[in-house]
Amino acid sequence: MKVKVKGSIRDLLAFKGLVPKRRKRILKSPDTPLVADAVGELSRVLHPRVQHLVITGVKNETPSAKTFRLEPHRQDGTTRLAPFRAGQYVSIRTEVGGVRITRPYTISSSPHEKDFYEITLRRTEGGFLTGHAWEHWREGTKLDASGPEGTFFHEPLRDTPEILGLAGGSGVTPFRSMIKDIALGGAQLRLTLLYGIKCPDDIIFGHELREFADRFPEKIRVHYVCSEPDSSWEGPTGFLSAACIRDLAGDLAGKTVFVCGPPQMYRFLREELKAFNLRPKQIRWEAEGEASDIERHPGFPADAVGKSFRLTVAMGGKTVELPALSGESLLVAMERANLAPPSRCRSGECGFCRSRIVSGEVFVRPESDGRRAADRMYGHIHPCSSYPVSDVEIAVPRDP
Repeated sequence: MKVKVKGSIRDLLAFKGLVPKRRKRILKSPDTPLVADAVGELSRVLHPRVQHLVITGVKNETPSAKTFRLEPHRQDGTTRLAPFRAGQYVSIRTEVGGVRITRPYTISSSPHEKDFYEITLRRTEGGFLTGHAWEHWREGTKLDASGPEGTFFHEPLRDTPEILGLAGGSGVTPFRSMIKDIALGGAQLRLTLLYGIKCPDDIIFGHELREFADRFPEKIRVHYVCSEPDSSWEGPTGFLSAACIRDLAGDLAGKTVFVCGPPQMYRFLREELKAFNLRPKQIRWEAEGEASDIERHPGFPADAVGKSFRLTVAMGGKTVELPALSGESLLVAMERANLAPPSRCRSGECGFCRSRIVSGEVFVRPESDGRRAADRMYGHIHPCSSYPVSDVEIAVPRDP
């Protein structure tokens, strides 16, 4: 194979010749404007501003988990679903008790199932949306969603073809999509999934995952690890410790580790994975979501715990004052006031809610601070991962 490497002078000379060639092409082009915008149309297909969806099926996975099938609602203008990569999510936009909110949910179906998305929700105590979904979401319910978002997918230029998945609770959803992509779409990957569960009834997609593992043993391996087993349990017990990982997955050299689960699992695995001396790029962490116990973080100011502050929001040409609790993000405070602020990932990662802090102080967990260095320097924040520790004033852009 021959490779040509040009120096800077030759690059400049090549660029100099490029301009006259472009001018000649422009002069030869027709005077009539292009009627079809192929690039714009492709962009709208890949990155729609909104997808109008309707629930066409509901399946009970466990006593506390349901899968909802979503298809395009053609009468509202969505005729096809945006394509996605296994592991990505959509941000569902809906109304609960008159309050407009968004929540990100991983697409648990396969990218090759092009006529529908499936999202799987696990009901949590005090969950703002899951309780509403359990009571009100049924076949025929209409929902709006963003296009597919997120970076928690296998990228051949970065990741190895040998994957270890570490899942907990509903964190199994992206791995179901990856496994179906391997089984149905022929993705050239080998995936070993270690799925941590509390009790046997907590296994989501249990029969389906086991079936894929039996059909494709050379590509897919699945192990369930139960922390509170009953007398009938015959599999591994405990937590996804370093010893458990080594016993079930072997040496991690040459593998990429994908992690998705609850925050306490992340804290545990950050310590356990140190035993394998992996490079940072070998471990892919799915966005954690909003912290439910932010005031217990070691860096959270003790004098701000349990307090309510005044939040002043400038958005859409209006300025509003509202209360903001120290234990809830600025995004939640704005949603409770029904301001409908922009949001997607709710984890401080995507930057869709990027806003400017005018005055006051906020706390941001270092591990979920997805801001650019310049944003940190010049006073921009992500409200979804920012918690008030004083009275705060922010300027928020409207959802584009």
